[in-house]
Amino acid sequence: MGLSWWHILLVLLVFVLLFGTGKISGLMGDLAKGIKSFKKEMGEPGAEAEPAAEPEPAPKVIEHNPKPAAKAKTAARAKAPRTPKAG
Repeated sequence: MGLSWWHILLVLLVFVLLFGTGKISGLMGDLAKGIKSFKKEMGEPGAEAEPAAEPEPAPKVIEHNPKPAAKAKTAARAKAPRTPKAG
């Protein structure tokens, strides 16, 4: 069983009663403005041409001069474990 014209008419009537004719016409007006704006932007490919991009400056080169390797700690210089203070 499909939708008959009476069913479609009844759904439209309920839709109009819920939203009102003013809101529906406002929605259709907004939709029309959106479509016109979209067509205008699609029809004018060169209207908003991006300005010519400036060439990027060459990247800076950072020279890395590693420091000489630090001497490893000897057992004598290593930190001794802490002893609890008597108090």
